[in-house]
Amino acid sequence: MADCTTIDARLASARQAHHELMTGQAISRFVDQNGESVSYSKTNLNGLAAYIRQLENEKAQCTGSTFAQYRGPLRFTFGRKVR
Repeated sequence: MADCTTIDARLASARQAHHELMTGQAISRFVDQNGESVSYSKTNLNGLAAYIRQLENEKAQCTGSTFAQYRGPLRFTFGRKVR
């Protein structure tokens, strides 16, 4: 696992890429006046969202702010004795 500053930089970059894709700012093909073109492959939006979640999890582990594991819903007894 990388250090926290590297994870923060990757997370910021991934969030910026996600924002550009969602707002339509990401260029998929550019043709200049000479007829030369440059093409960019479109990224998988679901894969990018999964990558962002993975980086957020790594950041939480790096900073030590992980939460306890989910154990299920709470059950109230309303006065019954639990055995």
